[in-house]
Amino acid sequence: MPTELEELVEFLHHGNTQIRQIAAQELLAYSTAEPWLFKRNQLEPVKDLKLLIKDYPQIAKNALTILVNISEDKEVLKNVVEDEAYLELLLKRVTNQAEENADEQCMLLANLGKSSSIKKLLTLKREVPKPLSTSPIAIDQLLDCFVKGSAGSYNKHADYDYLSYLFADLAKDEAGRKHFLTPRKEDTNIVPLTKLVVFTEHSSTVRRRGVANTIKNTAFNVHDHARLMAEQSEDGVGVLPYLLLPLMGDEEYSDEDTEGMLDECQLLPPDKQREKEGDIVSTHLDTLLLLTTSKEGRERMREVKCYPIVRELHLQVEDEGVREGCDRLVQVLMRDEEGEEGDAEAGAVAPRVQEDEEDEDDQIVEVM
Repeated sequence: MPTELEELVEFLHHGNTQIRQIAAQELLAYSTAEPWLFKRNQLEPVKDLKLLIKDYPQIAKNALTILVNISEDKEVLKNVVEDEAYLELLLKRVTNQAEENADEQCMLLANLGKSSSIKKLLTLKREVPKPLSTSPIAIDQLLDCFVKGSAGSYNKHADYDYLSYLFADLAKDEAGRKHFLTPRKEDTNIVPLTKLVVFTEHSSTVRRRGVANTIKNTAFNVHDHARLMAEQSEDGVGVLPYLLLPLMGDEEYSDEDTEGMLDECQLLPPDKQREKEGDIVSTHLDTLLLLTTSKEGRERMREVKCYPIVRELHLQVEDEGVREGCDRLVQVLMRDEEGEEGDAEAGAVAPRVQEDEEDEDDQIVEVM
C-alpha cells in the first residue's frame, strides 16, 4: 500500500485547487529530504509539477521551488531540460513583465544549466518579447532580462540575479564563449559580455558571483584575450577595470604606483569597499591569471599597475585562498621575461586555473 507521503504526491494533479495547494505546500520540505518521492511512476510527479507552472501564483511558486530542489537528480534534470514545450513556457513566463514567479523560474533555468542540452538556448528562436528585447534568440532575451531587470526595474516581482549562474555554465562551452564575445547584429552590434561586466560591483552577491564566473570561463579563450582587455568598442570588452576595482578598498597608493593605473582605478572615493566574498575575489584573481597567458597580457597588466593593487589586496585580507591567488598572480607579473631577444612567447606559462565544479555558481540552487 502507498504511504501517506506517496498519497500526498498524487494530490498534485487533484481537480480541487485547495487540495493541490495544500499538497504543493506540504511537499516543499520533502523536495530536499525525500527527492525520490517525485520519481515515482516514471516521473509522474515531475510531469504534474511542470503543469502547475500555469496554476495560481502560489501553487506555481511552490511547484517551481520543488522542481528547483529536485533538479539535482540527473533523471529529473534530463526530463525537464529536454521538454521543449515546457522550456518555451518557462521562457515565455520569465520574459513576461508581470510574471510573479520569474525569480523561481530563473533559479530553475540556472539549474538546467548543468545539462549540456541547455546549449540550445544559444540558437533557439522564439517570438521577440517587445519592448524587452529586439532579438529572437532565447539567450539574448534572457540577457536583456538580466540587464534591464536588475533590482526590479523591469518586473517589480523579480531581480533575475540567478540567470548569471546560467550564463556562467554556458560560458564553459566554446559555443557559449563565442556567443558572449561576438557582436550581436540584433542588438546594434553590442558584445554581450560588455552588458555583464558592469555588474562586478553590484549589491547582489548572487549577481556578482555569477558574473565573475562568466567572465572567468570566457577568459579560457586565449585567442580572445586581446579583445577582452581592449577598451570597449565595437569589438573590445574592456574587462580590466571591472576585474581590478572589486580588489580595491580605500587604501592610498604612492604616485609611483598610480602612474599608469586605469582612470577608473584612480581617485577612488574614501568609502570605497573591497569585494567581501572571498570566493568572488579568488575568481577575479583566476581571471587575471588567465589573462597573463600571453606576453601581451602580462605586459598590459604591468602597464596598468596590477601588481600594487594585488599587493595591497594581499596585505588587507586574511582569506588563505585569496592570498594564494595573489601569490600566483604576482609570481607571473614580477618574474623576468625569458628569451626576450628570441621567442617573444618563451616566457609564457599556461595558468594553473581550472573550472572548479564545486564553485559556488556551479552548485545546484536549493530553496527551502
